[in-house]
Amino acid sequence: MTFSLTLSVSDLLLLLPELFLTAWLCVVLIVDFSFKRIVQEQLAYLSILGLVITLACLAWFDVTGITGTLFGKMFVLDRMAIFFKVMILLATILVILLSIDYVHRFSFFRGEYYFLVVMSALGMMFMTSANDLLSLFVTLEFATFGFYVLVSYLRDDMASNEAGLKFFILGVFAAGLLAYGISLVYGETGKLVFSDMTGAAPTTGLVIGFLLIFAALGFKIGAVPFHSWIPDTYHGAPTPVTAFLSIAPKVAAFAILLRLFLVALATFKPAWALLIVAASILSMTYGNIVAIAQRNVKRLLAYSGIAQVGNVLIGLAAGTKMGTDSILFYLLTYLFANLGAFAVIMAISNAVGSDEIDDYSGLNRRSPFLAFAMLIFLLSLAGVPPLAGFIGKLYIFVAAIKEGLYILITVGLVNIVVSMYYYLIVVKKMYISEPLDSSPIKTTGPLRAVIYVGLAGTLVIGIYPQPFLDWAVAATLMFSNLLGPAASIPVPVAPFGG
Repeated sequence: MTFSLTLSVSDLLLLLPELFLTAWLCVVLIVDFSFKRIVQEQLAYLSILGLVITLACLAWFDVTGITGTLFGKMFVLDRMAIFFKVMILLATILVILLSIDYVHRFSFFRGEYYFLVVMSALGMMFMTSANDLLSLFVTLEFATFGFYVLVSYLRDDMASNEAGLKFFILGVFAAGLLAYGISLVYGETGKLVFSDMTGAAPTTGLVIGFLLIFAALGFKIGAVPFHSWIPDTYHGAPTPVTAFLSIAPKVAAFAILLRLFLVALATFKPAWALLIVAASILSMTYGNIVAIAQRNVKRLLAYSGIAQVGNVLIGLAAGTKMGTDSILFYLLTYLFANLGAFAVIMAISNAVGSDEIDDYSGLNRRSPFLAFAMLIFLLSLAGVPPLAGFIGKLYIFVAAIKEGLYILITVGLVNIVVSMYYYLIVVKKMYISEPLDSSPIKTTGPLRAVIYVGLAGTLVIGIYPQPFLDWAVAATLMFSNLLGPAASIPVPVAPFGG
């Protein structure tokens, strides 16, 4: 594979969001080093400003239809990549808002924290545009590098150090699997670009190679049986980092999975669909059952996240245009509910100094706003109408039904009931149990802002989902030729404003 290193102005335009964010990263670092007396909140807002400008640039790309490829198709900018980049930037902005009060817990390197968060976001933006095996490996490791440091940022906390060590060891192991899988696939096909692999003969080396690549990506999304790092890492990492890990890397990894399975492996769908079905069932069932026994709310959301990944894999198992649309839409609904829930967790943790579920006893009497917000977020994660999570689950299940995946749907519905049980345990604590402390819980402006955004996204998408559904459908039009014409969600959405 050869490509020219000569870049035109139009080529640079495709890289404009990443180039700008790279330059802005340097600005943040220079400001932090040059002005020692700068308030950390100002550095946070400076980082957010760069992310907002990048977000506006991507919105302009989406409206004007700017797309293309670079470096011999290694880098692709299409509407699906733009969709995922927007989600990553939105999640990063909300995480930085969550971090403003939290950074005071760090003994050192408070300014560098924001640099690492934005750098990880930049790596994940490149991941969404990775269109071959080489860029897949490089961008994935680039995105993960920052998290290795962020997870263990609480230097004096043994739990954070343990989480960082486990995450690093398993991350390096996953990187080894990915590198070996890529070498096998390239050795069998002589190709790196996903679209060039379509129609390759299913040799033993090729099958093993793709299985190793899937295992490495399964580690990134936290699917069973590649999930072992998640509970301890979520528990020990700083809470804003946990919130970031819970959504952004999954978004970027699913962008790669969609290109890998629906482009490179499109002709092998009957084989890999069974693999995805098995991973989905295991993830949903294991995550929901183990979540019941949790007494720490961060660990509860860790296992809940494993189960949510199982739900997303249902859309991938369908392997259709509608299944692809449902994945994008589901991840969008999950972003608002999950980050909103972590904002509530941080507000309560700041007040009581703990993340135990018992600390939520009588929360409605101490802070009706936080209790109501947590109720909405948990019900959305469970899939209760008319919230965004319900529409997301409905869309994914309908996509699977159209492909005859009835066993998978049955398991999914049973798991929804199971998830309702442990979510309602928290709700019972908040509204029925007596408070351990009757003093009111105060929230800061940045935390309230994240909660308001989470509530707005969860309620608006649930009540009027059509614009967001249309956005997801338009983002995956490139799959129409491969998977057939676009399908739209049926009439049940209409009563909620569709």
